[in-house]
Amino acid sequence: MKSPFTGMDPYLERHWEDVHQSLAVYSRDAIQPHLPEDLWARAEQRVFVEADAERMRHIIPDLDVSRIYPPSKPHGDVLRDGVTVTKPVVFDLHEPLIAEGYIEILERSGGKVITVIEFLSVANKSGGMGQQKYREKQAEALRSDVSLVEIDLIRAGLRVLALPHHEIPLAHRADYLACVSPGWKRNRRELYPLPLRQRLPSLPIPLRQHEAPVLLDLQAMIDQVYATGRYDRLDYSRELDPPLPASDVAWAESLLKAAGKL
Repeated sequence: MKSPFTGMDPYLERHWEDVHQSLAVYSRDAIQPHLPEDLWARAEQRVFVEADAERMRHIIPDLDVSRIYPPSKPHGDVLRDGVTVTKPVVFDLHEPLIAEGYIEILERSGGKVITVIEFLSVANKSGGMGQQKYREKQAEALRSDVSLVEIDLIRAGLRVLALPHHEIPLAHRADYLACVSPGWKRNRRELYPLPLRQRLPSLPIPLRQHEAPVLLDLQAMIDQVYATGRYDRLDYSRELDPPLPASDVAWAESLLKAAGKL
């Protein structure tokens, strides 16, 4: 079953970890047959620790002091008055590891990276270690001759594309954006506005300068994620965060009602 929305489904943002990983794998599979024989696409992962500002770190003591009453068989060294000192089982609690998928197109001989395709995540756009790691990866690509493709299909957070947000004209600041930075024209940025109400386009993925780009059908990828992830069971009655612009609320409600989702 398809989403009630013609293009991107904003309700998928609640489940972005799964959607994000699926997009990377499905997109790799989609472009693989169309690459030259000496190139291949690989789904890779960037792993980092993302601290939760609201999560308090638990401190585990080295020793556990307990009172036994009434006295029973001693467990450990008895000090006095039935108080014993025991060695606990100690667990080191760590911040959760975050894994983000992306795609690299490489030369099969030698492994030279030709193109990197990034589907942006909430962590990339919300500050913290996720954004720092993404900026490092972005800067590394832009210092080289690697082509960088950034696809931002989430509305939350700040824009972190290689094209600074303040340089994007107001008329082109769509709900979603994609930015292509060709490796052989380091100062060029090709912006693709992706409005909520429109079908997602096929995005040209650059390879080497002398080669035609490979088309990635973004709408087909989202449709595949929606179907295989069984997202037709989404609760469309819940409020979106961030909410839709006022101009889109009535339009979205009409789509959902027509599809029997409200």
